[in-house]
Amino acid sequence: MNFSGLDWTVLVTTLVCIILYGVYKGRSSKKNLEGYFLSDRQMPWWVVLLSIMGTQASAVTFLTAPGQAYSDGMRFVQYYFGLPIAMVIVAIAFVPVFRRLKIFTAYEYLEQRFDIKTRLLTSFLFMLSRGLSTGISILAPSLVLHSMLGWDITITNLVMGGVLMIYTASGGAKAVGYTQQLQFVIIYIAMFLAAWWAIKMLPEGVGLTDALHIGGKSGKLNVITTGVTEEGNFDWKDRFNIWSGIIGGLFLALSYFGTDQSQVGRYLTARTEGESKLGLLMNGLVKVPLQFFILLIGVLVFSFYQFYKAPAFFNLSLEEKVKKTEYAPEYNSAVAKYDVLQEEKKQTTIALTKALHNEDQQTIDALREKIQVQDKATHQFRKEIEGLVKKAVPGADSNDTNYVFVRFVGDFFPDGLVGLIIAIIFLAAWGSVAAALNSLASCTMVDFHKRLSKKELSPEKEYKWSRYYTLLWGIFCIIVAQFAYNLGNSLIEAVNILGSWFYGAILGIFLVAFYLKHVKGHAVFIAALLTEVIVISIYNMDLFSWLWLNVIGAALVVILSLILQAMMPVFRRRKPL
Repeated sequence: MNFSGLDWTVLVTTLVCIILYGVYKGRSSKKNLEGYFLSDRQMPWWVVLLSIMGTQASAVTFLTAPGQAYSDGMRFVQYYFGLPIAMVIVAIAFVPVFRRLKIFTAYEYLEQRFDIKTRLLTSFLFMLSRGLSTGISILAPSLVLHSMLGWDITITNLVMGGVLMIYTASGGAKAVGYTQQLQFVIIYIAMFLAAWWAIKMLPEGVGLTDALHIGGKSGKLNVITTGVTEEGNFDWKDRFNIWSGIIGGLFLALSYFGTDQSQVGRYLTARTEGESKLGLLMNGLVKVPLQFFILLIGVLVFSFYQFYKAPAFFNLSLEEKVKKTEYAPEYNSAVAKYDVLQEEKKQTTIALTKALHNEDQQTIDALREKIQVQDKATHQFRKEIEGLVKKAVPGADSNDTNYVFVRFVGDFFPDGLVGLIIAIIFLAAWGSVAAALNSLASCTMVDFHKRLSKKELSPEKEYKWSRYYTLLWGIFCIIVAQFAYNLGNSLIEAVNILGSWFYGAILGIFLVAFYLKHVKGHAVFIAALLTEVIVISIYNMDLFSWLWLNVIGAALVVILSLILQAMMPVFRRRKPL
């Protein structure tokens, strides 16, 4: 694609301003642990809200969510249906405990409630899951530059992670919080511009209502799905439906906001307990509509491509590699057949638009069935093309969901707006990754270094070590990004799958801590280890959709803790042989 001088100016100016703003805001923090990790506990609720949302809304969200809707419709939004309920529970059950104890990390509480090994295990599980997920978040904008500009993935990962660490390590939580509010505003202005441009680019006489009708008739506005098969059975492997969203999403959100230090650290920066709660509750109100909007952009892109030629494969750089292999003739032949299907679908879409304008319901119903059949055919054909790409370039990521929105921006957006869209993908990555690095460093410093070290450290030394740990975690996440390139999943799914391996067990530990007062540390420690083995085994056997892993993990820790605690007296009474 052609990345103009104006695009470079917009991109570089936006990013430099954010870096300088972060460094400037971070200068006023005290040079100690409370200043570096918790902004001296002086953040107003609205900064807490935007920081919470900025931490959630990684580049993965803006890069792959439209592609997810393009390929699979809007049913992914159901994943967030449990979040508002979770916000109420976290505000009632978690926030008062954490604020009363004046802790730095959520896991400090577990030592007071259980013992040190339970604290260290839970903190380690968090760091493992968050470190891996953060690596994927670094990869997302690197994919943009790799696909659109042909930059090497290794170089882009190094640039992305290296620049990010400048203001994170120098400014701490205050720099993270205040840059996130500015990033959030810029991001959503740019996304509204993207939606407006997608509508503006539609053919003359076709507007927003028509685009939504076309998306709806093609099955892309599937906001509510039940997960029930045609035979009347519930499909436990169905990734997104209202039940997995409300129940599985509730447990995932409870663990994420109640026990994940990247979020706990955000609302612990608030001035008062009330402002912590307000930030969380407001997040519960606005998150689902905003995620709905991001997915809706994917539907608009889908409707747009019903009138214009859609790429058979959206990853431009990988497509160029395929054309240089022995599979090039086969690939070109497959693309030609795909183009024929696209032209047939285009004519059906034009006829459907006319019928909608004429309110001819009989024709609308007939064309709706026809367009759904054609959409399934083109979807199947794209799957076959992905398989061909996989054969042509072994080991490459043949799933091009991550590139749908990027390709659309590069092919159709005007100079300047392309640069702004690329900038917001960087900003979203920086917002979530900066918070993650800050939280990973806080757990490393507070839960491990400070707790296990026999040497007393001055506040200045603690501050210095905290910055070192931020840099080390940044390097770790860059390494993860290198290996995450060939995951083969939508990045937004990959991040949440990784979280679901660990979040259920972590939540279960806290549920036992809060509500099963007779259960001691040894029982919950063993229960958590067993749960991790079982949850990852269930995932590998593909028995349930990954959202249910959060429910299973939490339930297993609670049940196994009760069983093990009941068995402890028996073990203690047994005499050695």
